[in-house]
Amino acid sequence: TVLFRFIDTSAYPGCRARTVEHGFPHQPSALGYSPCLRLMAIGTRSGAIKLYGAPGVEFMGLHEENNTVVQIHFIPDQVTLLSAVMSLFACSWRESLCFPRSPPSATQITAVLPHSSREVLYLGTESGNIFVVELPSFRVLEDRTITPEAVLQRVPEDYCNRRSCELVEALREHPKNPDQILIGYSRGLIFLWDLQNNKVTHLFLGTQQLENLHWQRDGSKFVSCHYDGSYTQWPVSKCLTCLMSLKFAYGLLQCTPLTLFLLRLPYIIFQGGMPRASYGDRHSISVVHGSQQTAFDFTSRVIDFFIIFSSEPTAEFDDPSAMVVLAEEELVVIDLKTAGWPAVHPPYLASLHCSAITCSHHVSNIPLKLWERIISAGSKQNIHYSNMVWQLPWPIDGGTSIAPDPPQRDLLLTGHEDGTVRFWDASGVCLHLLYKLSTVRVFLTDADPNDNMNTLGEDEWPPLRKVGTFDPYSDDPRLGIQKIYLCKYSGYLAVAGTAGQVLVMELNDEDAEHVVDHAEADLLQDQEGYRWKGHEKLKTRDGPVRFEAGFQPFVLVQCQPPAVVTSLALHSEWKLVAFGTSHGFGLFDHQQKRLVFVKCTLHPSDQLALEGPLSRVKSLKKSLRQSFRRIRRSRVSSRKRRGGSGNASEVQEANAKFDQDTLQEMELAPVQRKIEARSAEDSFTGFVRTLYFADTFLRDSSRHCPSLWAGTNGGTVYAFCLRVPPAERRMDEPVRAEQAKEIQLMHRAPVVGILVLDGHSTPLPEPLEVAHDLSKSPDMQGSHQLLVVSEEQFKVFTLPKVSSKLKLKLTALEGCRVRKVTVANFSSCKTDDYSENDLAVLTNLGDIQIISLPFLKLQIRYPCIRKEDVSGIASCVFTKYGQGFYLISPSEFERFSLSTKWLVEPRCIVDMPEVTSNNHVRPKSVCLTPDSCALQGLGVIGKTELLLCEGTVESSSSYVGTSGSNSRSDTHGHPTGISFQTFRNVL
Repeated sequence: TVLFRFIDTSAYPGCRARTVEHGFPHQPSALGYSPCLRLMAIGTRSGAIKLYGAPGVEFMGLHEENNTVVQIHFIPDQVTLLSAVMSLFACSWRESLCFPRSPPSATQITAVLPHSSREVLYLGTESGNIFVVELPSFRVLEDRTITPEAVLQRVPEDYCNRRSCELVEALREHPKNPDQILIGYSRGLIFLWDLQNNKVTHLFLGTQQLENLHWQRDGSKFVSCHYDGSYTQWPVSKCLTCLMSLKFAYGLLQCTPLTLFLLRLPYIIFQGGMPRASYGDRHSISVVHGSQQTAFDFTSRVIDFFIIFSSEPTAEFDDPSAMVVLAEEELVVIDLKTAGWPAVHPPYLASLHCSAITCSHHVSNIPLKLWERIISAGSKQNIHYSNMVWQLPWPIDGGTSIAPDPPQRDLLLTGHEDGTVRFWDASGVCLHLLYKLSTVRVFLTDADPNDNMNTLGEDEWPPLRKVGTFDPYSDDPRLGIQKIYLCKYSGYLAVAGTAGQVLVMELNDEDAEHVVDHAEADLLQDQEGYRWKGHEKLKTRDGPVRFEAGFQPFVLVQCQPPAVVTSLALHSEWKLVAFGTSHGFGLFDHQQKRLVFVKCTLHPSDQLALEGPLSRVKSLKKSLRQSFRRIRRSRVSSRKRRGGSGNASEVQEANAKFDQDTLQEMELAPVQRKIEARSAEDSFTGFVRTLYFADTFLRDSSRHCPSLWAGTNGGTVYAFCLRVPPAERRMDEPVRAEQAKEIQLMHRAPVVGILVLDGHSTPLPEPLEVAHDLSKSPDMQGSHQLLVVSEEQFKVFTLPKVSSKLKLKLTALEGCRVRKVTVANFSSCKTDDYSENDLAVLTNLGDIQIISLPFLKLQIRYPCIRKEDVSGIASCVFTKYGQGFYLISPSEFERFSLSTKWLVEPRCIVDMPEVTSNNHVRPKSVCLTPDSCALQGLGVIGKTELLLCEGTVESSSSYVGTSGSNSRSDTHGHPTGISFQTFRNVL
């Protein structure tokens, strides 16, 4: 076993990293619940254990090896958690816990029973032995071991000859008499064992393969459920009871295994038991109450579930209030108190990946009016959910969150493969779904927008009802959302998709029916020799379309060819939206619903951009050929540099001058390196990476004007002057655009960011930000500067002349490239009078660098994401105030903070009732913090490793991750806490 302790790590500031996880644990494998603490624990295949209580109460620990957690048990009335983990080493033994009676191959733990005395633990194994282990020392009590031989002495000879015991399938303590435990073997033999006298008191001779056992509340009977889908109720009245009549939940047909049967009177709840021929692939849990019976059909495999019920010992019935089901891809809670048993909208553990996430967008400091309108629209979508969370406390409410209220309202928008956009409350620790937007209604697809997963068919048997939101299948992959842009001041939303569709929406508080205007943007501009080989555009609906309250599209811009939209920008003050693909970019006036211009950026030799995302394999030969050409060119250029005639003295003189220049360059910029130029023939040079609106000096230094900037994959920056009519003539005069500048970076590195700084070297404010008195007006007197960020370097130009002023090469590490860049505002945590704007940069090595503006000085560098985690780096999104999100799994976001002021972290305590154990008294209030877990090795049992997690009295502290040389990550690369070796030394 391994001992976990939640301890205060504030003494180790060097190992601190501000992180918190949002979403649903990846690959869950075990579930546990403590009725005393009202805490829920989830174990995963990577060895993580996550504890959840009331909203904001979260803990996390990680085992030393990435082994699957197979069982989780809370020690009764203690802040102690026991987990069984599948060990990677079947013969791993330690002196503190060994079993001399059985070989290692036969000692895999199959059943665990923490006794209510909190002094011992009963472990059933696949050899049929039941070992008694003392807590917390984990010393095996050899004299109390229950062997199959001791049981078989009481079994009739004919039954003994016919069946062997095999493995221990279930261990259950008598609900009224803690001196008796019920033991069930795989082949059907069940017996009641007297702990005081070490003998069998009752035998139950079953003939079906046993799956599980469950006591009735008063202890007068228990239920056994079997592999063939049957169950039997056994009265505890006779010393020897033969098998009674079997009962089947759904008829006598061959059924799926009945893995769990609960008698929570007046409810009967069981898992499985469905007719195998017709419903063998369903993941169901059935609930029966009187004449009402429903089989809840889950969209992914059920891992485990538990019932929240009255724990009063004097109560006549269990009186269940909720059923909590852990499925493989989501957590589903059913309200058993409300008529119809509706699902509950959980405040955390959101299924972010109900449809695969394709993009994300963060908006900070949402105005209250917009926030309330989004919540109102979302509440109208949740009418089929239970109102338990609002009328009654969330049923899993252990612990107390002591975190301060969020200082502002933040939104995280996620785009999904099925064409939906989900709005998440990202203000605090719990990521909560506020509203879901679907773009499907605009297009003609096979999906029915009126589908309801919670419909119940009349006269259907079994009475199946779909529950859960996980639906990974998309009817049309072209619906996938690729880019999102929300203006928090005007309420305009722009959404772009996989098939070149760009939708502009506005917020409406009521349902509406209207026609969506269409416009096409031909980015190839009828150029000869080009033919699109990819997917077709989506077909749109004719006539009026009915939309529910919320964001409603009013115009659709369709790019031709219908390639993936790679960049998007919205200027709500000018009523303009810009979009880019691998073929070019365009500008659309969504007030006049008119296309302003399009610009083709496709290179004549770039045929890959015309083949679509599904046809790139066909051009593998071309890609290899281009790679070899680049290698050949670099070799030729290096030979030319080394070649030439001259005597030895000239060579030595040239070498000396070269060494001197190199030394000076290293002294001036010790982290810079030589950048190798890229060829114009490289594929996807016309790929538009970034779009940017700015009111700046583009033509001359005396007049500023609106402008649009676009950066491509080939290192080209296009600048267009825009003439936007004043408000009084906005609908009468068209918006005009004219290309004013074109910048070609020398090394043709892809442009990933464009930024204009005003006369005070401050980034220009967002649209309408000055009008809402949330930002100072930009300085339009001094000269402006243009910052162009490529994958290779940062370069500052003066405007309007566009002359090079300053540059910074990225790093000395070979192969380093900029992947994401944004402007972040860093405020002082000690005073409100100081803040500064810096660049937050993510590289392909997973590092985050903070670079000052406008002098481009590297401030600090953090290792954040594993460089092998390509999806994590690609999914990263920065916030305006120095935080960030990235996917550590398909269902989880890791949230990190680069600012000492803007922190989101779980701060919570858990109170424990006063209990006495091992002749000492634990305090009534135990403060558990979401800090890291320390490991102390105690032993391994064959193939299964036991771990004991125990709480100690500590003060509250912030969530701690890892960084630096002592850090350790799980299989997904996210930090797991203070390094285990560090804490072993401390302990």
